[in-house]
Amino acid sequence: MSENSAGQISAVVFDFGGVFTVSPFTAAKEGGLELGLAVEEALELCFGSYAEDTDHPWHRLERGEVGLMDARAELVALAAERGLDMDPLSMLARLSRHDDQREEVVERALKIRRSGVRTALVTNNVLEFGDAWRSMIPVDELFELVIDSCHTGVRKPDPSMYHQALSALEVEPEEAAFLDDFPANVAAAQAIGMHGIVVGDDRLAAFDELEALLWPS
Repeated sequence: MSENSAGQISAVVFDFGGVFTVSPFTAAKEGGLELGLAVEEALELCFGSYAEDTDHPWHRLERGEVGLMDARAELVALAAERGLDMDPLSMLARLSRHDDQREEVVERALKIRRSGVRTALVTNNVLEFGDAWRSMIPVDELFELVIDSCHTGVRKPDPSMYHQALSALEVEPEEAAFLDDFPANVAAAQAIGMHGIVVGDDRLAAFDELEALLWPS
């Protein structure tokens, strides 16, 4: 939910996974359940303590410090230490499955961009996934700029990710809304003054909330 009072919003900053796709955290939870893991254990094995910036293999992968295959091997080894046969890439493969909301999500985001609202994408992502995720949506039509952790060497919820987007869009924090499926990332945006919306499994509901901020009746 948005916790800042509605004002004149002139920019929207989007996350990618969990907004334009099914959430990676949902994919990891589903994969963990198939292995008989508790949700928390599945998420920790795959992503580490995601609200922190650590030396976990996934965090280093998102910062562009290690390649995908090396990170994958480290994650498989961490799981093996707990007696588990777990491949995080197999779990995340669920992101490419049929998504009955993506088309409408894209259309609604395009409507926002075409209305004159400034837009950016701020994503924690993996260098080797670049071609694949960009092929899923019309990136250049949707966003004026893309800030990707694997290129910046910094990952959300580090405030510098948000400040970089705000500076490029030439807007103040209170003039921007931020959508992300990870609550700590939204909380970090709200802490610097942005309007924050946590995106749940029904991503269209988050767009309802966003449009109410953009165009209050």
